Formats: sequence, structure tokens, C-alpha cells
Amino acid sequence: MNEDLFNGTLRKFLKRVGVTSQREIEKAVRDAVQAGRLKGNEKLAAKVVLTVGGVGLSHEITDEIELG
Repeated sequence: MNEDLFNGTLRKFLKRVGVTSQREIEKAVRDAVQAGRLKGNEKLAAKVVLTVGGVGLSHEITDEIELG
């Protein structure tokens, strides 16, 4: 296995996941506040499920996102 290639592509994937996820969450929350579905002071349950084919990985992360 080429460790440098693996590490580089893994970091690129995780960066893309982080940036894209943040953008989508921010948009969804702003839209919900604007539409009156949220007040802007809630705590929102959040969950990410990470799967990687070929190695049988399924990892779940849960937390809360506080709006204010």
C-alpha cells in the first residue's frame, strides 16, 4: 500500500465531506429559520453515518448542533 497516496486521498475525501456538510447544514438551518420552522435557539440532533466499501466499515457519529 502506498501510505502517502492513501493519506492524501483520505484527507481530500474528509475535507470534501466537512466542507460540503457544513454548507448543507447552514443552508438548511437558515432556510428553516426564515420559513419559521425554527426559532434559532434550538439544539438540533445530528448524525453522520460513514461507510467504506471493501472493508466493512460502518461508523456512526451523533451529536447536537446548538443554534443559540
